[in-house]
Formats: sequence, C-alpha cells, structure tokens
Amino acid sequence: MKLHELRPAKGSVHKTKRKGRGTGSGLGKSAGRGGDGQRSRSGGGVRIGFEGGQMPLARRIPKRGFTNIFKKQYNLINVDDLNRFEDQTEVSAELLKEIGAIKKIEKDGLKVLGDGELTKKVTVKAAKFTKSAIEKIENAGGKAEVI
Repeated sequence: MKLHELRPAKGSVHKTKRKGRGTGSGLGKSAGRGGDGQRSRSGGGVRIGFEGGQMPLARRIPKRGFTNIFKKQYNLINVDDLNRFEDQTEVSAELLKEIGAIKKIEKDGLKVLGDGELTKKVTVKAAKFTKSAIEKIENAGGKAEVI
C-alpha cells in the first residue's frame, strides 16, 4: 500500500450539516441554536468562566502561596553525569546542551551538584557548585571554574 492509495473506511466520513439552509435540511430556521436568548444571537454568548453574575469559582476559592519573581533558575547536573566526557575536556552549559544532557540553558546558567562519583579529569565551567561537587572534581584531578 502506498500513501496515495489510502482512503478512509467506508461509512466513517459524514457530510457536514449545512446550518440555516431551509427547514428540509434538518438545521433550518434557527440553525440548531434553539429559540430566543443570548446564545441564539450572532456574536452572543458569555465569556469563559462567567456564571451569570454569581461570584465565579476562580474568585470564590481562597488564594494561597507566593511566587518569588527573583528566584534563580539553574540547569542542574550531577558530577556523576560528567563521566561521559574524555579526560581534559572543558565542560560548559553550551557543550552539555549540544550533546543533549540539558534541553535548554536556563537564565542563571549551570549548577553542578555533588551526587555520585567522578573518575575523569575535567574542567567544569559553571555559575555555581556545591561544596561536595568542587571536592569531587578536584579529587579526580579536574578544575571547577565559576563563571
């Protein structure tokens, strides 16, 4: 079978109802909108969330919490993830993005966490390091550079 030979299954494709095209069409006269009222009019209807003047649910429910707009956003990576590189490699956020270890570079850069063990001598350039991450990188013979 080829793409140009594909056809929908028999009976699965229905003709669309043509609204307001006479009483014989089944959707003539008021075109399926019922009698009178706001929703029967052209351009009629109410906005999403409108409850007829009753206090909307979104305003009845108590609000909780706080969003800190100054929160730092880092890409997090563990020292264990640095074992995939060869010795003497200079690891940066750009390199990690290139190989697919991180999806996008967050606005505050890269933060290296100290989970796992490191066996390779790598130079890591990041915005932040945990104390244990610096310790493990230097014990393996590498360097941790804050940029």
